[in-house]
Amino acid sequence: MNDKPLVSVVVATYNMAQYICEAVDSVLNQDYQNIEVILVDDGSEDDTQQKLQRYAGDQRVKIFWQHNAGQTAAKNRGLNEAVGEYIGFCDADNYWLPGKLSMQLDFCEENKKPTVIYGDLQLIDVLGKNLNTPIVKRYSGKITGPLLMDNFVTFNTTLIPRRILDEVGGFDETLRMGIDYDLWLRISVHYDFQYLPKPLVGYRIWGGQMSNRTGERFENFFRLMKNFLGKYPDSVSSVEIKRGWAHTYVSRGRWQVTERRYRAALQDYLTAFRLRPYDWRLWKSMLKFGLGR
Repeated sequence: MNDKPLVSVVVATYNMAQYICEAVDSVLNQDYQNIEVILVDDGSEDDTQQKLQRYAGDQRVKIFWQHNAGQTAAKNRGLNEAVGEYIGFCDADNYWLPGKLSMQLDFCEENKKPTVIYGDLQLIDVLGKNLNTPIVKRYSGKITGPLLMDNFVTFNTTLIPRRILDEVGGFDETLRMGIDYDLWLRISVHYDFQYLPKPLVGYRIWGGQMSNRTGERFENFFRLMKNFLGKYPDSVSSVEIKRGWAHTYVSRGRWQVTERRYRAALQDYLTAFRLRPYDWRLWKSMLKFGLGR
């Protein structure tokens, strides 16, 4: 009997035949081997099913097909099918770097308290070549306050004890984007996060990403922040709430400028000013906006 904990890795895919095997192989080739891959094909119309035939004899890979219902439903299906003590995620267009699981599970052995463990990423291009990767400020411990300003927890790097997801629930299927951000916020109210300062995944930058739909992404962020603060009003201080809202308005204002929506950008900056008039990031953005205009 294997006395090592089983890790379930959820891979949701839709029309990603060109990348899916690289993602699955990166999980199967980890030096930690007590794993199962829960692969949910969300109604792909390309040759994904043909590509997945290579795993037909591998008992570690469990493949489920469903009519197209969106990434949120596909990921929740994966969670429902998983039986592991720990849950990880690998999106079909990304891959795990060698040693990811062993590093995270070593921490679990040393720290018995249930904790979400995450790390850095390495940006890659369409062909998998490394790109310059910006340094992101990340946090450990109780992270709700900083998290309200920005989602610095990279989805594919996380390893989560199953008991945490059983308590807080899975992904919110009323959201189309930002579903991981919503989940991290809900988890952060009750549990710690631990940041490992090492690249754990290759994160692909390409034109088909949902994250390129910036306007819709901001709409989802505003909605999920409002929902979260409505459900957990005492999870952060009033100062942290104002700082979080101001940061988000400034971020959207900057994007509005790149889209030449100058009036909308100014409205976002003014809203941020009313919330946090001494925000250095706001003043820097407004100065740049004024000089550009």
